[in-house]
Amino acid sequence: MKRNFFLALALVWGLFVSVGALAQGEAFGPVRNAIRASSSRELADYFAPSVELSFDGDKQSYSATQAEFVMRDFFAKNAPASFDFIHYGGSNEGTPYAVGKYNGKNGAYRMFVKMKTVNGSMKIATISFDKGD
Repeated sequence: MKRNFFLALALVWGLFVSVGALAQGEAFGPVRNAIRASSSRELADYFAPSVELSFDGDKQSYSATQAEFVMRDFFAKNAPASFDFIHYGGSNEGTPYAVGKYNGKNGAYRMFVKMKTVNGSMKIATISFDKGD
């Protein structure tokens, strides 16, 4: 009886974890599509009012409008040959993030995107590109 209870509990917990991961993946779907299309305009639709952009450890905070221009410049110099998120997660506070593999014409990057809730919707707070992965 105890064994069946713990088995059922483990099954329910696994279901909740997989549904949570699926929901996080859905939140990042439009972001993934904008990056694949190298569309800074589409990506900017998902920016928080202030966005931290990092390129190989050089971090700076930008307004959403400024961040759009920085990303436009990045995409112009490093058009994506391929891109996909390979891992989704969330902090203990519920902040969703995704890790991706971005292959551009000037090399491969490990990409990290963190979102936050702004006025009831998920917006990009951080994008980080680290070359060499």
